[in-house]
Amino acid sequence: MPLLDRSDSVLIVVDTQPDFYPPDRTVDRAQFALIQARVAWLAGVAKALGVPAVVTEEDPAANGATVPAVLERLPPGTPVLVKPVFGLADCDEILTAVATLGRGTAVLAGLETDVCVSHSAIGLLGRGYRVAVASDATFAPGEMHEHGLRRMAALGVEIIHAKGIYYEWIRTLEAARRFEAEHPELAKPPGFSL
Repeated sequence: MPLLDRSDSVLIVVDTQPDFYPPDRTVDRAQFALIQARVAWLAGVAKALGVPAVVTEEDPAANGATVPAVLERLPPGTPVLVKPVFGLADCDEILTAVATLGRGTAVLAGLETDVCVSHSAIGLLGRGYRVAVASDATFAPGEMHEHGLRRMAALGVEIIHAKGIYYEWIRTLEAARRFEAEHPELAKPPGFSL
């Protein structure tokens, strides 16, 4: 399988909503905040490199809108669409928004690894897309994160970390140095020392 090609990629941000885990739900809040920051970082990288994006929101009335830090880093006009099903490929409006971009590779980040991200990745794979999931920019509580990653990998979804996506989209040392000079705030993913 070749490296990810940014000219063929679309970033899909799945349900990265602040109220997805209300206070009465036990999750590692620090880990959840780090994942949101990595999704926002990937959004900024995608925008800077000209990779289009599509955002989904599950029940925004209950879960809130997408984390503002993510939306602020996306290109203007990025579609933000309500996802009334777990797998986005089963929603005609979202699937049309993705297809309209003319990209063959879907790169997914967001929530929850074992449900909405998995269902979406598997559904897109079944519709002929090459699918990569950012393993460290997706989240589900406890062991459910790893369960979701294993299932997707077993079915043919590529599992790659955020830093790897960045370097596959960048490709060369010269391009990396130029990117870091032009976008110092995006020089490294949150939680990593490069």
